[in-house]
Amino acid sequence: MASSAPSGLTLRAREIVEAARGLLEEEGPDALTMRRVAGRLGIRAPSLYKHLSGKEALEAALISDGFVELAEVFEAAVRGAEDPLGALAVAYRDFALRRPHLYRLMTDRPLRRDLLAPGVEERAARPLVEAAGGDQNLARAAWAFAHGMTILELNGRFPPAADLGAAWREGLSAFRRS
Repeated sequence: MASSAPSGLTLRAREIVEAARGLLEEEGPDALTMRRVAGRLGIRAPSLYKHLSGKEALEAALISDGFVELAEVFEAAVRGAEDPLGALAVAYRDFALRRPHLYRLMTDRPLRRDLLAPGVEERAARPLVEAAGGDQNLARAAWAFAHGMTILELNGRFPPAADLGAAWREGLSAFRRS
């Protein structure tokens, strides 16, 4: 769980988001309904709307929390790292494998940036942009590579004997040559 969650939510809204996070981690994004979240809290679904405007706002709060958590993971990974790009790749993959449902919620659909907590996406991206020497296009390409590798792994699309470590090393070496 993120240790410095985005601000702007009331205590009750934060409780709702935490209940939703538990449901998400146990059952995946399809389980996120207002009725199921309310049931976890022992209330009726309409009560949730007093604290969050709807499911999109709830998902945006979860994604905001995810960005905060990812930023913390990235910041720790690059601290003192000789190979920041490699450290970020390991941290990214590990984050996704540990939190596959949150990862999917964060990456599988269009991102409602207007509903996110201010600055969370930029904070999460900052270590990668810095590892790419400030080149945002290189950072985006590296992220696209990492996401592609990660989502293919999560979806079980690589052959069983595939050496994913070698594929990651080869892909990252192409970005280091840039």
